[in-house]
Amino acid sequence: MKRRQFFALGVLLMTAVSAASLAAQSPSDLVRNTAESMLSTLEARRAEIDRRPQLIYELVGRNLAPHFDFELITQSAVGSDWRKATPAQRQALVDAFREVLVRTYATALLKYSGQEIVYQTAKPGTREGTVIVPTQVRAPGAAAIPVDYRLHNKRGTWKVYDVVIENVSLISNYRGQFRSIIGRDGIDGLIKELRAKSRTAT
Repeated sequence: MKRRQFFALGVLLMTAVSAASLAAQSPSDLVRNTAESMLSTLEARRAEIDRRPQLIYELVGRNLAPHFDFELITQSAVGSDWRKATPAQRQALVDAFREVLVRTYATALLKYSGQEIVYQTAKPGTREGTVIVPTQVRAPGAAAIPVDYRLHNKRGTWKVYDVVIENVSLISNYRGQFRSIIGRDGIDGLIKELRAKSRTAT
């Protein structure tokens, strides 16, 4: 599996748990339980998804949003240019980026083929109210790939605000792209680019 696919799969492994159980779990338990739940759902409905591939987008879209802070992810990826955006532009950026991530991660999830996931104990993050949950994705004959989930406590609920694979974060991965597009085409240009990408993300 390509590095990008692992990156996307890593984020997806955080989905498919109810909001009530989310609040009750520690960050480490959350990562483990949601990973097992998502992969079990994938295997149980694999034949149905094969017949109707669009279903994977529906499943991910329905289960992903409650557990990720898309506004913080988008704001961090846009960086200092976020201050230049109007409230309407900010909402459009969040909505479009969310759709890109959902479609990308859903497609990557379909490529999962039984790699072992090793979960480790959470450790304090770099800021108050944040934690890092380290994991590793292991496949026979290949080096283990570290995937770290960064979560913050938002009103009593743990939410993912970044994912780091092999020391490269989701936010950093997009920040350079966003800065280049904004510099060339402005905020509206980035919104247009994200909307176009969400229609072709595979």
